[in-house]
Amino acid sequence: MFYKALVRPWLYRADPEVAHERALNLVASLGRSRIASDAVESVFLVEDRRLRQTVFGIDFPNPVGLGAGYDKNALGLELWPALGFGFVEVGSVTSQAQPGAEPPRLFRQVTQHALINRMGFNNDGADAIAARISPTPHRIPIGVNIGKNREVDLTRAGESYAATLHKLHDRADFFIINVSSPNTPGLRKLQDKEMLDALLAQLHEQVPILLKIAPDLSFDQIDDVITLVQKHGIAGIVATNTTIDHPTPPEGGLSGAPLRARATECIRHVSRQNQGKLPIIGVGGIFTAEDAYEKIRAGASLIEVWTGMIYEGPAIVRNINRGLLRLLARDGFGSIAEAVGTE
Repeated sequence: MFYKALVRPWLYRADPEVAHERALNLVASLGRSRIASDAVESVFLVEDRRLRQTVFGIDFPNPVGLGAGYDKNALGLELWPALGFGFVEVGSVTSQAQPGAEPPRLFRQVTQHALINRMGFNNDGADAIAARISPTPHRIPIGVNIGKNREVDLTRAGESYAATLHKLHDRADFFIINVSSPNTPGLRKLQDKEMLDALLAQLHEQVPILLKIAPDLSFDQIDDVITLVQKHGIAGIVATNTTIDHPTPPEGGLSGAPLRARATECIRHVSRQNQGKLPIIGVGGIFTAEDAYEKIRAGASLIEVWTGMIYEGPAIVRNINRGLLRLLARDGFGSIAEAVGTE
């Protein structure tokens, strides 16, 4: 209630990107203080063995992660565990720093509980971000979302992703290959069967690598992706990125509540097509424990929030984890892992 009554109105008086930078600067500042971090942890952290699970060989204390795009430049890594997150995905990170698209490029759709972004992979670059991430192990798993610099031709995308992975290979616990952002021209063409096959063939780091897909793919296209993921030993799928299938101006990728149903459909399809053998991180329209549980029951082992953080505030993590424990008890599951894919 404190966030919605006092903090959110203050943030909403500013441009959405400026407000986001203010919030992230506050997170970074609190993370530098042991006293502040301990105080935050005492309020937000939920620990329970039923929330723990091992996915693609990594131990997660709970299934709630921070989605890519919130902490692009790995500025808040000290505080995210205290806020109760089970993992965090930083980025998208490109090999070279780039400014991204021209502002304004982030837009609130308050009545829809949604955001539209056309950020364009603005980030400090792989070298600077690698310097901010301590070598593994980490208190909670850290994933790095990898993108492509705007000027890199699609025919050279594979070597660009591989180079960025190599720069960060000893810093992240897992990586996510982002070929589904709508805000880098032509990027989504990398989801086409032939181009994706060539790209994945160039990724050889000895850490788990996942692939992030768009919600706008048809189920036949998703089936092609699954085949290639299995062929190349990719550890899992992140479903889904933002959607361009929306009538709401301005142009850009839409996230938040309107994406919830389609993202869950994609998760369900991926899970059923591979009999639940391929781990899934579910993203899209998660605001409550019920939203998260829907995706878990559809087949997601882990879930991520982003837009929900903007509208619900940092208590969203605590509320989802507490709610998941209640829902597990209601349905007779002894753990999150038992509930995955059981709808």
